[in-house]
Order: sequence, then C-alpha cells, then structure tokens
Amino acid sequence: MTQVISQNGDGSRTYTFASQPRPVKQRTKYRDPEAYENEDPLPYGNIMYDRRIIRGNTYAQHTLPASAQPDPIDIQRQQEARRRAIARKRAKKQLIPKSPEPVEGRKHIDVQTELYLEELSDRVEEADVETQTDAFLDRPPSPLYIPAKTGIDVATQILEGELFDFDIEVKPILEVLVGKTIEQALLEVMEEEELANLRAQQRRFEELRNAELVETQRLEEQERRHREEKERRMKQQTDVLKKEKETAEKIAARAFAQSYLADMVPSVFGSLSENGYFYDPVERDVETYFMPWLQGQVERNLNRYRVACLMLDSMIRNVVKQRIDSYDQLEQQLLEAIQREDAATAAVEEKLSKDEVTSATEVGQGDSEDVVETEDKPEATGEDETKTQDEDTAEQPEEDSAEQPETIAEESEVTDQIDEQ
Repeated sequence: MTQVISQNGDGSRTYTFASQPRPVKQRTKYRDPEAYENEDPLPYGNIMYDRRIIRGNTYAQHTLPASAQPDPIDIQRQQEARRRAIARKRAKKQLIPKSPEPVEGRKHIDVQTELYLEELSDRVEEADVETQTDAFLDRPPSPLYIPAKTGIDVATQILEGELFDFDIEVKPILEVLVGKTIEQALLEVMEEEELANLRAQQRRFEELRNAELVETQRLEEQERRHREEKERRMKQQTDVLKKEKETAEKIAARAFAQSYLADMVPSVFGSLSENGYFYDPVERDVETYFMPWLQGQVERNLNRYRVACLMLDSMIRNVVKQRIDSYDQLEQQLLEAIQREDAATAAVEEKLSKDEVTSATEVGQGDSEDVVETEDKPEATGEDETKTQDEDTAEQPEEDSAEQPETIAEESEVTDQIDEQ
C-alpha cells in the first residue's frame, strides 16, 4: 500500500510505504512439484529490490499520486515475462530424460537407489515426550547500581594567604592589554592617515592623467582633421586631373568621330532609305489601313456572292426535283390509264365472244348495231380519261409557278440575314 502525504499544507509530498497485511498460506511439509509449477510466483517482499524505494539523492525524486493506477504497459510486460518463464520451465521439463512409458497393464513406481535405504511412508513419525519442571519463585529486587571506584585518592591543604591576590596579579596583565590596545589604535590611525595620503596622491595622479588624456585626444583629433583635409585636397586634385584628362579624351574622340562620320552620314541615310526605314506616311497609311479594309470588304462581298450562288443552286435543285416528281406522277398516271384501257378492251372482247357463242343463231342487223354501240362506249371512256390527265398536267405547272415566288422570297430573306451577320 503506497501513500503520498502532504506536509505543512505546502506542495511538497513525502513518500511512505506500508506492506498490506495478508494471511499466511497453509503449507504442507512436503512440496508438490506439479502444484508448485502451476502456482503463480509470489511477489517479492524485499525492499532492497523494490522499485518504489528511492535511493541516493532525493531532491529530484518522483512522487506518486495518492491514487496511482498501475501502468498497463508494465502489467503487459510482467505478464509476458511470466509467460516466458512458464514456457522456459516447460521446455526444461521436456528436456529432462524420462523413462519409457510402461507396458499396458503395468505402471512405474519410485525406487530408492541410495546406498542406505530408509522406510518411506506418507505419515510422519510422531512421539510424545513429557518433563516436570520446578515451581516458579519470585524474582528478588534488583540492588542499586553503584559504580566501581577507580584511581587513587589524593588530598592537599590550602592555608589562608597562599592563594593569589587578584588586584595585584591582574595589574601586569591589564597593563599589557591596555598597551597593546593603544599601540593597535595608533597603528590603525597611522594606517588611515597613510591611506588618506595615498587616496589624495591617487586623486592628483588621476586628475593629471585625465588632463594629459584630454590633451592627447585633442592633439589626435587635430591630427585627424589635418589628415582628412590633406586627403580631401588630394582627392579633389586627382578628380580635377581626371576630369581634365576625360575632357581632353572626349574632345579628341569627338573630333575623330566628326572626321570619320563626315563621309558616312550620306551613305547611311542612302542605305536606310533603300531598306525602307524612311517611308512616305501616305503610302504607309494606305498599306497599313486601306488595303486590309479593302481586302476585308472584297472578301465579304465574295462571301455574299458565294452564299447567293449556293442559295440559287439550292432553289434550282428544288425546282428541278419538283418537276421530276411531277413528271414521274404524270407518267405513272398515263401508265395506269393505258392499263385500265387495256383491261376494258379485253373485257369487251371477252363479252363479245361470249355473246357470239350464246347467240350464234341470232345474227342480224340489231346485233351488229349493238356491237357498234359497245365499241363506241370504250372509245368515249378513253377520251374522258385523256381529258382528265391533261387537266391535271395543266394544274401542276400552275401550282409550281405559285410556289416558286414564295421560295424566292424566303431565300432572299435568308441572304439578307447572312449579310447582316
């Protein structure tokens, strides 16, 4: 059981340890090896190996809180160590050579192999022994302790007047003390005067040294100003010489450049004008602004012309397609009319043949007139059909001519929209 007790109400804590009481286990006289192997090892109780006991310097000791919880990592580590120890014991036990298994129906028994045999039994031998003691007597009182006498007794006698007189005996001692005190005081006074003289001398020396230091600084400052003035004057003179040299070089270079470029200027201007660096502003304006605008307008008109051509081609294509469709319809109608006429003539011929067969005996003028009337009727029907076909063909061009202005108007609207875009 661990406790952390605070002392005097401050933040310091004192670590105390007390072992929790536990009952003593009942142990047999002889130890069972199997039970001992399966039994968990008892926690150690030696404080010399207890981690909670702090040894050495206690200034940086780590105090535990009042309700310290066990660290799960330590618990896991202890369990792993215990598991490894048990596995190690089992491995050692398996490595111990053993006797082979007994034959069926028999079993092994323990046999003594020592030189001197002894009887083995499960019951421990016991014997009762009795003895008689005397009655207890009262203890006598302890005598007083008197230490033993050591050494030899010696005695002397002092008579009156044999002891010293204090006033007389103390006078030389007092004179010595007073003399020494006065001498020490005089020495201290002389030392103080000497220290005062030393301080005054030191003060005068420091004043003289400060004055000399000020004078030295003044001379150094004067020398520094003279040196700077000299350097400035020398620098000004070098600058003047340098500028004069640069001016002379510039004048010489300018004269050389003028003499060298006298003949070069006309040739340079001629080459620049030939290469187009000197241009006419009107010509440049025409090339830069007018020609691109003109090209854009021409391209725009060409696009319009192209669109108009495409629209006209589409219109012609549509008209031609419509005419072809109308012609196909007329041809189909003519074919149908011819087929109907052929069918009518065939029916009339068949009817005539039947009438001839049925009325072969009754041939006369009335019959011939009937035959002529029947022949005239099909011809009339054929003429009627041709008239209807001619009327249809006449109506078809009129419809085409009525639709053509509408398509032209639509195409013109489309071209206008394209031009606006």
